[in-house]
Amino acid sequence: MAELEQSRIKVGFIPIIDCAPIVLAEELGAYERQGLEVEIRREVSWANVRDKLALGKLDASHILSPLPLALTLGIDSVSVPVINAMTLHVNGNALTLSKGLWQEMEEAAPELVGRKPLDARALAAVVANRAAAGAKPVVLASVFPYSVQTYMLRLWLSSAGLDPDRDVRLAVVPPPHTVAYLSGGAIDGYCVGEPWNQQSEALGIGRIALTGPDIWKGMPEKVLGTTEAWAANNPNTLKALIKALIEACLWLDEPGNRAEAARILSSPRYLNMPAEVMARTLELPGFHIFQRDAANFPWRSHADWFLAQMVRWKQAPVDIDIKAVADRVYRTDIYRAAAREMGVECPAVDRLPPGGHGEPLISTTNDRKNSGPSVQEIANG
Repeated sequence: MAELEQSRIKVGFIPIIDCAPIVLAEELGAYERQGLEVEIRREVSWANVRDKLALGKLDASHILSPLPLALTLGIDSVSVPVINAMTLHVNGNALTLSKGLWQEMEEAAPELVGRKPLDARALAAVVANRAAAGAKPVVLASVFPYSVQTYMLRLWLSSAGLDPDRDVRLAVVPPPHTVAYLSGGAIDGYCVGEPWNQQSEALGIGRIALTGPDIWKGMPEKVLGTTEAWAANNPNTLKALIKALIEACLWLDEPGNRAEAARILSSPRYLNMPAEVMARTLELPGFHIFQRDAANFPWRSHADWFLAQMVRWKQAPVDIDIKAVADRVYRTDIYRAAAREMGVECPAVDRLPPGGHGEPLISTTNDRKNSGPSVQEIANG
């Protein structure tokens, strides 16, 4: 084991199921086996994680997969180069809508509501009806502007000819608060990682309309983020951290361990959620992937796609050098070095060609011939 630059480090997490590698690495003793003493810190929001990474209050953290790109580009309110050292989890998201909105869709487009996954044109019919009546717009929440959840919502809405920036109102709500916001009527729905979708269904206040794999099977959800400077100054420490997390991911992908993972994560220290709710989502076949099928590899082609979404939705300038930014932020070299020492195979290339990840499964164009009628066309019958 190489000498560590820091043996005591602070690693953040947000209470969502995909924080499991951070938590289980501690519970299984994986950090200790790598010579690390890790203080894992539960944070309240992604903005909080962002700020603490930038200020050095956290050495590394569980973080949204597009966010290191936005921070490095300087397009968020905080500008600091951040890297993705490994992907922690694939899939695991869902879109939950309130029962009130569901009833509106059943009345406006009954022929569409029975479909699984939910056809976005059912929501478009409600949007049109509300606009015609001068009623308040549909409010949908994601967890952060630069997030998988935001891009999932935008893709789904645009598949029905809806303009996400005009026809609905998009809000940001931290994951642990989504259920309360839905229950209180502040939002009509939200896209978030589990178990917060299962929790709304268990409480009888919401219905899951579609899941992440309905839009893109294998969408990278959370990553291990640290500042570029910290990674450069602590290469052995970062490698040890990655190795401990790989060990936890391998354990989590064993089906026989999922019930125990649900029990551990349900603790008030972590997600503070009934174990049966946790188990309900963790035991869904293929829904939560932590290591298999190169899930931990920080594919630069994923970064290319996220950056293209930032440009498409006017979050980033059109003239950014997508390849250069992706190569800087998604550090396949660091991950490969750690995985090699763990005996874990890695892809030989950093990118797959367009479509190589199977993305996405729904139309992503605003061309109405492909995406369905516009809101105005629906309103006009």
